Amino acid sequence: MLSKIRMTGGMDAYWLEQTEADVPAGNQWLSAAERSRLSSLRFEKRWTDWRLGRWTAKCAVASYLNLPSDVRSLGDIEIRAAPSGAPELLLFSQSAAVSISLSHRAGKALCVVGLSGARLGCDLELVESRENSFLKDFFTPNEQRLVDGAPSEQRPLLATLLWSAKESALKALHVGLRLDTALLDVGLTDTNPYREKDSSQDAGPAWSPLLVRTADWILDGWWRCANDFVRTVVSVPRDDRFMEVSNKLIRENLKVSATRELEQRRGRD
Repeated sequence: MLSKIRMTGGMDAYWLEQTEADVPAGNQWLSAAERSRLSSLRFEKRWTDWRLGRWTAKCAVASYLNLPSDVRSLGDIEIRAAPSGAPELLLFSQSAAVSISLSHRAGKALCVVGLSGARLGCDLELVESRENSFLKDFFTPNEQRLVDGAPSEQRPLLATLLWSAKESALKALHVGLRLDTALLDVGLTDTNPYREKDSSQDAGPAWSPLLVRTADWILDGWWRCANDFVRTVVSVPRDDRFMEVSNKLIRENLKVSATRELEQRRGRD
């Protein structure tokens, strides 16, 4: 069942999770282009994850737009990758004004859909421990202090949450992991972020707000934890000012990469 996330600005997003067990054995629910893409995937895990993601997205879109959800009708819903790598929705081979984001992890997939007034990015992560070297390489000093100050038994949850929020923000900005994640600083507004959220997908208050800061902007996000998984969603308004955020971050990322390369070369000399 599709469930709602109450977002800022009066706009709502809707989310759905599915597991590998939910995916039909056949491929009648895929479009011709999707079946062609599936046949090109050589590795079983990639093949399985790709089908799970497409199935979850099509079920979410069908529910969101009140379309038939039988396997043959789902073939009229196509999810394709844009040049940026972000998923795009086609209905009956025509572009549709719906924003969509996908994520999958450990046999489970998450899809978030909403109107095209905002770009959405979502991420699904299994709560797990992360080495200090990982935090040093990918987290900001503020984020590292946040994890270090958490109770030891809750650090895996907090580190996973911060990382997931970065992934969602990069997806919403349509830049992906090409960007240095330390250019994004995640903050939480929840006074008790360590509690396990309600495990029911229908639970209204299960999502808590978060913020993702860049040098110039603050992006709105939401997070939820249940059954050892963290889910995050970040939105970016479709506005020229916010699209400049992506371009500026890419430029900053190039500077950071160039600086690191110069430092490494000097160290070898």
